Amino acid sequence: MNHHHHQSQRTIEIDTRLVTTGAALTAAGAAVACVGMAIAAFAVLKAGRRMIRDMDVPPAQQAATKWRQAKEASRAGMEAWQSASDAQNGSHAR
Repeated sequence: MNHHHHQSQRTIEIDTRLVTTGAALTAAGAAVACVGMAIAAFAVLKAGRRMIRDMDVPPAQQAATKWRQAKEASRAGMEAWQSASDAQNGSHAR
């Protein structure tokens, strides 16, 4: 018993014009988005450079000053802690 099953072959018919149009519009939209992002990035960078240029003290000098202040504060705190520790040890030694 040899039965041949005839399977109906279904094919998908795609309108290639619509696919092509969709792909072209997607590519155009991506290009416009890239140009928009580039313009926005340029504007932000330009504003940042202008802000840094208009500062009274350059950022590198500000950082150096803050670093010196932090080191001095750390040293002062350590000296105060050692002084308090020495004072406590002196009062316990009596």
